[in-house]
Amino acid sequence: MMSLKLSISAATVATLLVTPALAGRGSEGTVNILYWQAASTMNPYLVAAAKDLSPASLVLEPLAKYDENGKLIPWLAQEIPTIENGGVSADFKSITWKLKPGLKWSDGTPVTAKDVVFTANYCMNPKAGCAALNQFDGVDKVEAPDDLTARVEFNSPRPVPYGPFVSALSPIIQAKQFADCQGEKVPTCTEANFRPIGTGPYIIASFKPNDSIQFKLNPHYRDSDKPHFAEVNWKGGGDAAAAARAVLQTGEYDYAWNMAVAPDVLKKMEAEGKGRLLFSWGPVVESLWLNLTDPSSDLPVEERSTLKRPNPILGDIRVRKALSMAMDRAVLNKIIAERAGRPTCDVIATPKKFSADNTGCLKPDMAGANQLLDEAGWKPGLSGIRQKGDKKLKLIFTTSTSPIRQQSQEILKQWWREIGVDVELRNLSGSVFFGSDPSSPDTYVKSYHDIAEFTFNSTIDPASVMARYTCEKAPKPGAWQGSNVPRYCDKRYDELVDELGHTGNYEKRGEIVKQLNNMLTVDSYTILPIAWTANVDATSNTLLGPIMNPWENSSVWNIQDWHRKK
Repeated sequence: MMSLKLSISAATVATLLVTPALAGRGSEGTVNILYWQAASTMNPYLVAAAKDLSPASLVLEPLAKYDENGKLIPWLAQEIPTIENGGVSADFKSITWKLKPGLKWSDGTPVTAKDVVFTANYCMNPKAGCAALNQFDGVDKVEAPDDLTARVEFNSPRPVPYGPFVSALSPIIQAKQFADCQGEKVPTCTEANFRPIGTGPYIIASFKPNDSIQFKLNPHYRDSDKPHFAEVNWKGGGDAAAAARAVLQTGEYDYAWNMAVAPDVLKKMEAEGKGRLLFSWGPVVESLWLNLTDPSSDLPVEERSTLKRPNPILGDIRVRKALSMAMDRAVLNKIIAERAGRPTCDVIATPKKFSADNTGCLKPDMAGANQLLDEAGWKPGLSGIRQKGDKKLKLIFTTSTSPIRQQSQEILKQWWREIGVDVELRNLSGSVFFGSDPSSPDTYVKSYHDIAEFTFNSTIDPASVMARYTCEKAPKPGAWQGSNVPRYCDKRYDELVDELGHTGNYEKRGEIVKQLNNMLTVDSYTILPIAWTANVDATSNTLLGPIMNPWENSSVWNIQDWHRKK
């Protein structure tokens, strides 16, 4: 059995120390936040990208959050359920949450356990294509014995039951607002998806998809002294370098997310003294995601990038391994992160007891890569590009628009060209690539490409991370939702994920996670990890309160405590 140690977080301590000296709710004007990947929706059940999860977290809240140290803290719940307090059943087959009394939605109506039940059914609807479905793995049903009690029942023992309704990935939504937006209708309900009613410190005054969001105070927020800022001006778009300049040089913005900028450039900007960089080491691993299915535009939509058709090139493990062997991860790490990154072969880099600590991929082997492609039947052509019959060895490589990622794309293309692989590079704005429009051909979930480069939002519990890659989580035509972006499908993998969900022994859980990690990486070369990277944000020197939190998928997880330096 895993024990849960509860402690007062640094954020809470900081709040207790500074709150007496602060003015009350809404007394500090506007805080300006810049996310250079713009939000395309305010519904976190449509997209699991930080660009959408973060602004949505100002409005929609879960029962519990993780603090910056990875400790569970109650949010809408009165306390964290445990075996000791009776909230978790002795057989680990249920967890019971108690809502704080008096909670209200921003429209003034009461929050009840029926909203919690509705949220579960909304996401678990098989036609919804819920982006957070892995948070509900093993859930049999959710019931509301009374207005303040929600009981989650699992179909088998779950020694770690803190998946549903925990963190920004699975907040509570209002049953009344989303009642007619279930199943196949989920992506079509524009008003609900763009302007959800919530319990958070702010409500949405205006939302321009892929551009900007204006927030104002939630008049029914449960803390009469918070938030301190009356308004939030949330701007999206541009690029990471411009975002860094806006905080560290011009001071136009108070906070900027994801400083994916060359380390030497950031250092010069920070030296100007208007702002500072914030770092946190969490589960973020910059990786290449290889599409194991056929993305050809010649296929009908019901077969393109689906499990019905294997990738004619990357379906051969020898090709995937050759691509990995031709990569120098130390060089890529210097480009991507330098001091804020470490080369890695693992998709699970932390917590330490869950990391496999593989190192075999760190040394490139061009000769070995060429030999593998020879064995796979890809022979060098007159142009140097390998061929198999009339078919050339050509791959489409897509990522989001970012100077760093474009630089890594270019060097990867060069290395792969040296082993006879032709690569077509594409880059798309983050708002499009990580967007939620099921009609768009360019989203990373739809995967109309062979290779993609990005990082996935993660959680502190590797079980929910590993559950992303089960067969059922592969995106399907229609809603095009699903966390299994590479379309990996292995019966043994699914069985191990199920076993992990039922295993309480910490050491045994670590062994299973390592085995699952290896199946995705060094065994199948489906995911090619590049670098374990720190989250790096920028904040103005006049802004106090932001605390980096790698476990909440949101840089603004404690925005109700932000304030100005006096």
